[in-house]
Amino acid sequence: MPEHDAFPHGSTGSQGRQTSLRAILDAVAAGELSAADAEQLALTDLAGAAIEDLTFARVDHTRARRQGFPEVIFGQGKTADQIARIAHAIVQRGHSLLVTRTDPAAYAAVAKVVPDAHFHAQARIIERRVDARRGKGMVLVAAAGTSDIPVAEEAAISADVMGNDVDRLYDVGVAGIHRLLAERSRLDKARVIVVVAGMEGALASVVGGLVSVPVIAVPTSVGYGASFGGIAALLAMLNSCATGVSVVNIDNGFGAASIASAINHLD
Repeated sequence: MPEHDAFPHGSTGSQGRQTSLRAILDAVAAGELSAADAEQLALTDLAGAAIEDLTFARVDHTRARRQGFPEVIFGQGKTADQIARIAHAIVQRGHSLLVTRTDPAAYAAVAKVVPDAHFHAQARIIERRVDARRGKGMVLVAAAGTSDIPVAEEAAISADVMGNDVDRLYDVGVAGIHRLLAERSRLDKARVIVVVAGMEGALASVVGGLVSVPVIAVPTSVGYGASFGGIAALLAMLNSCATGVSVVNIDNGFGAASIASAINHLD
């Protein structure tokens, strides 16, 4: 069997992967490589092109093709240097960059290798965008109270980076329901709605009862002691009697944005 190095590999682009696979197939046709060895070689080569091993992280460069958006970096628990190195690997492949749950120190490190990255302090997001297929309609992010805005902004900016038009409707909680009803036309224009609420989390049920589009509820950890760090809102949203309401984890604005984007990109 020829050595693996006899075949061209190491290219980071799709053309490089195609060339490498063609060389393997040519070797099989020429009788220089068995089918079994070719299978193993192809799997190794294609995996190497798809996954970049940084020793502390394996960057998945085919995520966009499989799931519609590149790998997203969850910043919490990672060092600034680790975040910067992963970010650099993602940007080098021409992908959009999205880092969630991050901070100014990480941004300073990322900016050294990705100078055109942007930091959104309230949302705790670092991002750099490339042109992407746009969603079909509007994603509306509604927040019950001002205290819920950081999670709502994580959802709104994430959805924006993923290629969606985003509308924000903040401080429209059920304590003053007329504030929401006064904006009914904005609810009706949305193709999918993300509702962010803490305390008792009632806003998701109210919105779900008013609209005919999917509602993604995000419970937040905002509230007094009996809210149990968002568990009260989570359970209320899970028990919603309004149809068409789905629920993500506590404070998971990014997760809601990801689902909303997937829905908004459906034909």
